[in-house]
Amino acid sequence: MNCFSLFFRKRGSSSATQSTGLDLDISSIQNVNLYTYKELDIATEGFSLANKKGEGGFGSVYKGKLINGDLAAVKVLSTESRQGVHEFLTEIKVISSIEHENLVKLYGCCVEGNHRILVYGYLENNSLAQTLLRRGHSSILFSWHIRRNICIGVSRGLAFLHDEVQPHIIHRDIKASNILLDKDLQPKISDFGLAKLIPPNLTHISTHVAGTFGYVAPEYAIRNQVTRKSDVYSFGVLLLEIVSGRANTNRHLLAEERYLHIRAWDLYEKGELDSLVDVSLDRDFNVEEAIRFCKIGLLCIQDSLQLRPSMSTVFDMLIGKRDVNEEKMTKPYLIFQFVEAKDQGKQKGKAEVEETSLLAGSERQDDSSLSGTMSSFATMTFTSIYDRSN
Repeated sequence: MNCFSLFFRKRGSSSATQSTGLDLDISSIQNVNLYTYKELDIATEGFSLANKKGEGGFGSVYKGKLINGDLAAVKVLSTESRQGVHEFLTEIKVISSIEHENLVKLYGCCVEGNHRILVYGYLENNSLAQTLLRRGHSSILFSWHIRRNICIGVSRGLAFLHDEVQPHIIHRDIKASNILLDKDLQPKISDFGLAKLIPPNLTHISTHVAGTFGYVAPEYAIRNQVTRKSDVYSFGVLLLEIVSGRANTNRHLLAEERYLHIRAWDLYEKGELDSLVDVSLDRDFNVEEAIRFCKIGLLCIQDSLQLRPSMSTVFDMLIGKRDVNEEKMTKPYLIFQFVEAKDQGKQKGKAEVEETSLLAGSERQDDSSLSGTMSSFATMTFTSIYDRSN
C-alpha cells in the first residue's frame, strides 16, 4: 500500500476551500470528504457546550451528527494550536490512505476560511487517559480481559503502521490520551499530526523532538533521532500504565513509587512483578499473563534501541506466540541516574532539576508537547549508556 497514491474526492460547496492557502496541498489527497463549516456547525448544533467532549492545546472536540446520520468526533484546531498547518496536513495524508481495525477512521476535514477541522468516526468511550488513568472520571470497569485486549489491539495497530504500510509510519506520540475506545472498548490509535514516514532503506530520521513527556525514547530526546523503536519505547510505557492502572509519573506517591519505570524494574528484580498490577482488580487476573505483560513492557523501555523488540515481536509475545527473552532485558539506567541526580541536587540545596524531562509531566496527558533539548546531564548519561550497550 502506498501512502501517496492519492486522489482527492470533494464534497460540499466549493466555498470550503476559499482563502485557505491549502488548496494545492490537499488537492491530491484521496478518500477524504471535504465538509463546509456550515455543515459541521449544523452537525454539532453550533459547536454547543453540550456537545463538547474534550479540550486540549490543539483545540476542542465536539460530538456531531452528520447529514447521513453518522455520529462524528469533530476536532476543531484553535488558531493558537501547536498543531499547525503542516501537522494538520500530515494527519490527513497519513490516516486517509490507510484503514485498520485499531486505527481511528477519518471521515473528512474542513479548510474553509481560517478553520482547520478534522472529522473522525465517533468513539463512545473517550481515551485511556480519561477513563483508566483518571479514577473517578469514568464508570467503566477495566477487567484484566479488557486490559489484555487493549494492549494487544494497540500493538497490532502499531505493528501494522511499522511493517505493513509503505512507506512505514512512525507515530511519534503514542500515549494514553491518544488511545481511544469504541463502544466495545476496542482500542483505536489516534492523532497522527506528528507522524513521520520512513522508507525501508532508512534506519532513522533526524528531526526536532516532539511528543509527550514520559513517553519519549532516550535516543529521540537526546540525539533527535526517531525510529520505529521510538514508538516501541512509548508503547512499553503505555503497557505498564494499562497493567498498573496509573500514569507513568505520580508526584503524590512516595519517592520509591513515584516513577512507574523504576517501580516496575525494582519489582522485577525482587520477583514481585504481580504487585505492579492494578489493585482495583482485586487479584482477579491471570497472574502469569500479567507478569509476562510487565516483562514485555520492560523490554520495550530499555535505553538501547537495539535491545528493544520490534512491534510485530511485541504483538507475538503478548498473544503468547513467542517467548519473552529475559536475557535481553537490561536495567533502564538513564531513568535511575536522572532520579539519583535530582535527589542529590536537592540534598545539596541546589535548584531542583527541571522536571521537563523524559519522566516529567505525564500527569498532563491531554496536550503536553515536547520541544527543545534535554539537560546536559541527560545527554552525558545517555551517551555513556548508549556507548556501553554497543
